[in-house]
Amino acid sequence: MKLGVVGLPNVGKSTLFNAITKAGAESANYPFCTIEPNVGVVDVADDRLNKLAQLYNTKKIVPAQIEFVDIAGLVKGASEGAGLGNKFLSHIREVDAIVHVVRVFKNDKIIHVEGSIDPVRDIETINLELILSDIDSATKRLDKIKKQVLGGGADQATIKEYDLLNLILNTLKAEKPVRTLHFSEEDKKIVDGFFLITNKPIIYVANTSDELDNFQLENIQKINKLALSEQAEVISLCAKTEEELINMPAEDREMFMQELNIDCSGLDKLIVASYHLLGLISFITAGEKEVHAWTIRRGTLAPQAAGKIHTDFERGFIRADVVKYDDLITLGDYNLCREKGKIISAGKDYVVQDGDIIVFKFNV
Repeated sequence: MKLGVVGLPNVGKSTLFNAITKAGAESANYPFCTIEPNVGVVDVADDRLNKLAQLYNTKKIVPAQIEFVDIAGLVKGASEGAGLGNKFLSHIREVDAIVHVVRVFKNDKIIHVEGSIDPVRDIETINLELILSDIDSATKRLDKIKKQVLGGGADQATIKEYDLLNLILNTLKAEKPVRTLHFSEEDKKIVDGFFLITNKPIIYVANTSDELDNFQLENIQKINKLALSEQAEVISLCAKTEEELINMPAEDREMFMQELNIDCSGLDKLIVASYHLLGLISFITAGEKEVHAWTIRRGTLAPQAAGKIHTDFERGFIRADVVKYDDLITLGDYNLCREKGKIISAGKDYVVQDGDIIVFKFNV
């Protein structure tokens, strides 16, 4: 899973990126500090893996991972190439979801490109540039099939594409992102093939100061209202505090979090929001060699889950022996789980659940 971290210049993108990846991306008080995207890979914290490693007496743990991409700050006119717009747009097309950082705190020492703090305005500025870019892409695609459809020589698939593109263009011209539309599963597959930026899922991150005031709380409420109309996720955190936390020794970090009444890190919040937004879950393979978490989309069938490990597993899939995590931890032994009837033999129609511990049987 690849998440693109975006936002206007000087809203805290690179500070947040440093905090969640320890990558040390350059962060400075001037626009376009980030020109080429910085990339960092983060392990997804999962206590289940540690407990299973103890059970199987293995030291090798392979957690699920998320890739974060810190993309250059965007300004008005980016869709027409202003600032680093063209670079920004090409990088953002490659991610699975967008993490849009918006600043809600006031600080005269940190310059805001618009001269004032207004997160809804900032969100609309970036959304408009992405919408304009999508209008250009959708229009070019529509122009390629328009003559064929109007001339009566198009097949049903092309006519369907034509209708969907017109619906999308009308939505975009009303300055609404594609993700505000509701599609059937069949239509969604077609729309996904258009590779439109505003069709990507989005998480808004409200970057606060270490002490919330009424001004910030009011702005967070405004972001929540806007996000509701877009089916988007919202989390709030202080990027600067997160950066300080990540550089502390573990014991100091825990004490500091207690003092600040922080129950979980901003990274954990972001990962939970990302999994929820993208409909992701993890299944686990476990043994003496290693304990390994694999990320899949909710609703994935057993053969396709097996394919995450190796294509041969999917191609030669026979069955999947599945035990629930809670059952294995409670009984403490895989063979005992089998004796107690806690291991099911699942076929090709089995829908993998979060936390399933699976042994795949295959023959190639």
